[in-house]
Amino acid sequence: MDAQIFHSRYNGSVTTESATSSPIADSTSLQEILSSRFGFESFRANQREVCQAAVDGHDLLLVMPTGSGKSLCYQLPAIVRGGTALVVSPLIALIEDQCAKLNALGFNAARIHSGLDRAISRQACIDYLNGTLDFLFIAPERLKVPGFPEMLAKRKPALIAIDEAHCISQWGHDFRPDYRTLGLHLPALRPAPVIALTATATPAVQRDILTQLGIPQAKKFIHGFRRDNLAIEVLEVPMPMRPDLVAEILADPASRPAIIYAPARKRAEEIAARLNQICPTAAYHAGLPNDVRDSVQQSFQAGTLDCVVATIAFGMGIDKANIRTVIHVALPATLEGYYQEIGRAGRDGLPSRTILMHSYADQRTHDFFLTRDYPPVETLDKIFRALTPESQTLDELRLRLNMEEEAFSKAVEKLYIHGGAEVDYANNATRGALPWKTSYTRQSDYRRAQFALVQRFVDGHQCRMAALVEHFGDLEDAAVRCGRCDFCSPGINSVQNWRSPSRQELAGLHAILAALRNTDGLSLWRLQKELPDSLNRKDLDLYLGALTKAGYVAVEDAEWIREGETILYRKAVLTPAGDLVVPGSSFDLKLPESQVSRSTPAAPSRQKSKSKDGAPVLSELSPKARLLEQSLRDWRAAQAKKLGMPPFLVLHDRTLTAIAFAWPKSMQELMGISGLGPAKVEKFGAAILDLCRES
Repeated sequence: MDAQIFHSRYNGSVTTESATSSPIADSTSLQEILSSRFGFESFRANQREVCQAAVDGHDLLLVMPTGSGKSLCYQLPAIVRGGTALVVSPLIALIEDQCAKLNALGFNAARIHSGLDRAISRQACIDYLNGTLDFLFIAPERLKVPGFPEMLAKRKPALIAIDEAHCISQWGHDFRPDYRTLGLHLPALRPAPVIALTATATPAVQRDILTQLGIPQAKKFIHGFRRDNLAIEVLEVPMPMRPDLVAEILADPASRPAIIYAPARKRAEEIAARLNQICPTAAYHAGLPNDVRDSVQQSFQAGTLDCVVATIAFGMGIDKANIRTVIHVALPATLEGYYQEIGRAGRDGLPSRTILMHSYADQRTHDFFLTRDYPPVETLDKIFRALTPESQTLDELRLRLNMEEEAFSKAVEKLYIHGGAEVDYANNATRGALPWKTSYTRQSDYRRAQFALVQRFVDGHQCRMAALVEHFGDLEDAAVRCGRCDFCSPGINSVQNWRSPSRQELAGLHAILAALRNTDGLSLWRLQKELPDSLNRKDLDLYLGALTKAGYVAVEDAEWIREGETILYRKAVLTPAGDLVVPGSSFDLKLPESQVSRSTPAAPSRQKSKSKDGAPVLSELSPKARLLEQSLRDWRAAQAKKLGMPPFLVLHDRTLTAIAFAWPKSMQELMGISGLGPAKVEKFGAAILDLCRES
């Protein structure tokens, strides 16, 4: 059924049939619409199968990397099915971009979000009810507006697309409560098929998405994560040595253009200055003025800059096909983020390199932030036990418990989210009624497990690309080794130097082989117990890495069930080749050489007036800035009352202090302040800048 027939049937009442009773398109008609309406000559890999399933009315979960053509997988079926497709997207920038592109192609697309004039949103609703739209884009927060879900239900959509679907999941790295309630609204919009799309969802997140949306039987398409042209290498390098090693790698013009991801702005500036001695380089981070960021981006895109050093948190926002090298000078927080960042290399299909530098210091940094963001259960319990059914202000409670402000605020926020505390817009708190410990512990453990997976990848005993493909749930493709990474081809085009084992190391290698002989494999914990005391866990990981690279040992995932609980662990298994190694003999394998520093600069000192995460403290504020901070607090209180939520869910106290300290003049400067992500800036940025101008 085409859109015109669908529109003609509408008479102001709900007509379920009209939204979904389209003929099943064959592959020929899909191809014709792909060419005539979207201007593409052919489908990309896996697109045709996904589009056909959506046209046929199946619920779908689509997990494909950025740049693989996910948007077409809901847009083309929407046109084939006829009617209006409802698209839920979490960021205004994404909505505006998609809407503009569709309108440029001649489709009728409208959008409704908080950044628009009310007249525009009202007209979009009228057009939706009149059936004149091909696509209606909405932000998830709109579904909380009284009467809006009922308006949508008056005119059943032909298809429902939920973009960035990982935001639905409590296990997703961008968890948003408004997204998590989407499943409650879907039954009233049925029988339209639901398509959930994301570039980043592990199997656990995939399961949670399907559960929260109420589509457990949805067809799953998990494709396209292998990048055959990328050579991945992981190096243990002390922090002070990393700038020099980056310069050494990129001294070869064949390694450029390059992106270097740094963990902080100051580090980005330092490495950019070091690289500028070799080739044209610039830093790129949210603390730079908007015109500088634009200039860096345009210069890099045009080729007048060879390298850009970018902070991991803000990304690059570019699409440059010929990037030859991507270097990380710190451990990423998640494998999903790491995969997206290395995916910027080699988009032209030519061989490219990715290098990840790490050391134990990176683990300590991540542990600090995890502990800050997910306080111990004992801290939350201390506050929970102090709460009562009678209301008390949070300030009174904090003083009575003698707790530091930031730690207290973070713990209260987690208690509120997990039902252990009720907090109103005036910061009055009472004891919550929900059993908060289980859900909080699960989420806290999951966040820690995400970084543990990064550490496992770094210490891994398998092909790097296969490990990433497996992480995203494509188990069939994960069985294929890439042949390019530091595991598959150690020493070939590698930064790492390799050497033969010493006599003592050879004895340790043989000890591992001997412990595994005549067994079905041993857990790594059990294996270490079987080895001489001189072999610690670090040595075991080093030797297992060499043995697995050489094909003498395999390290596998395994599980066992104890009292109904499934316990996951890793075990080492002797391969047939390893069984043939004669005890005490020399055999062909290599161990990595330690990185040797040419120069070790002193570690930068911290300013005493900064908090541990670099945020300004209240004592730094000038009298004028303190007045601005009070104005921001008054504004926040009004927002909290309007939204019916605790003030800390609008903005944290430390974020208000940081705004008053920085006195931002633009949206770009706001984005550079800790605690103000894209969603917060889109929602509150204009009001905050008005206060800054008026103060």
